[in-house]
Amino acid sequence: MRKIYTFLAYLVMPLVLIRLCWKTYRRRQKLSRLKERFGYSDTQNQDGIWVHAVSVGETIAAVPLIKQLQIQYPHLPLVITTMTVTGAERAAALFDASVQHCYVPYDLPGAIRRFLDRKKPKLLIVMETEIWPNLLSICHQRKLPVLLANARLSPKSFKEYQRIRFWLRSLLPAFRSIAAQTKEDADRFRALGASPQQLMITGSVKFDMTVPDSAREQSHVFRERFGARPIWIAASTHEGEEEIIVKGLGLVLEQLPNALLIWVPRHPERFAKVMSLVQKNGFKAQLRSEDNVVESTTQVLIGDSMGELLAYYGASDVAFVGGSLIPIGGHNLLEPALLYKPIITGPHVFNFTEIFKLLQQADAVCGVEDAASLAKIVIALLQDSTLRQQLGHSGWQVVQQNQGAVERHMKLIATLLKNGKET
Repeated sequence: MRKIYTFLAYLVMPLVLIRLCWKTYRRRQKLSRLKERFGYSDTQNQDGIWVHAVSVGETIAAVPLIKQLQIQYPHLPLVITTMTVTGAERAAALFDASVQHCYVPYDLPGAIRRFLDRKKPKLLIVMETEIWPNLLSICHQRKLPVLLANARLSPKSFKEYQRIRFWLRSLLPAFRSIAAQTKEDADRFRALGASPQQLMITGSVKFDMTVPDSAREQSHVFRERFGARPIWIAASTHEGEEEIIVKGLGLVLEQLPNALLIWVPRHPERFAKVMSLVQKNGFKAQLRSEDNVVESTTQVLIGDSMGELLAYYGASDVAFVGGSLIPIGGHNLLEPALLYKPIITGPHVFNFTEIFKLLQQADAVCGVEDAASLAKIVIALLQDSTLRQQLGHSGWQVVQQNQGAVERHMKLIATLLKNGKET
């Protein structure tokens, strides 16, 4: 089965390269970094820990774990890999030079072996749910310990993986340990072939995140720049739900004409398109990148910057978290909760089911389905500071009560590093 998979991977590689070159050119990235996709990384930072986080969300989730690794194992160099450019940009903003970033090699035998030969990691930590057949098989052959950290498996993903569970049963043993977020996640991995000895329920490391002082300071700067206005944010939005948000914006402004919306699309290529959508609907907008004073007549500020989402949340009164009005699965609800912000989300939160349930049980999140319900909740919250404080405090308490996953992960990591290649 792996031979067929590898043959198909080589077969489609020319198309993948053409697409990648085009995206790299559009984003004005360095073409020289393409070699990393084939394992041609430098030989620096050998004999350390390799952390793989596919994109922005997984990179952010890895932050508290990586910070603890730096504290507990200062002598071990850290390498983080991402698949996406946005993940790379986020890693660079979060860690500077303290953690080396590389693009993860494609799941081709030669590329994987080349990367492992050059970096010689003592441990691979894969964030959330990344199952690459060649990567896992080669790590297993080399007896390199692999930890699936902060592991989750949504009902949708579980259903898809069930179709190839006969193959997964041969791949999952490559994970020395699987740190499942919840019992439901652990049960799904077990149903796919993971053994009870591999599984441990640790909770989500996202609860252990902290707000950097720099983000808090930047949020104060933003708030002073925006003035004494009711402010709400639409964060991590996607194509398909943005039309709903712009309709909701119109309804909000009918009741609160001085309100300001901070709009932060999930992907950089959406910045210009959202600006066009806003202007086409007759609203006045500015770009954050212009770094001008936000005029009192500006109705929408497009957050076209990287690494400032926490500061935007901090500067807002109410937070809508996108990817949830359409079946994307939602995005991180804990970031606004950590900043005492009342949270609004759409019905599609299957990527954060357990976190949503905890927030819902604590009356810390409001659900909406369309433009009218979105506007209604936004208006109600912007007009009621007491209600905002209640919801914000409840969300913050949920975060505090569920911390400790990083400590449980660190115990697993200590065991894996101690045993090394002996097992």
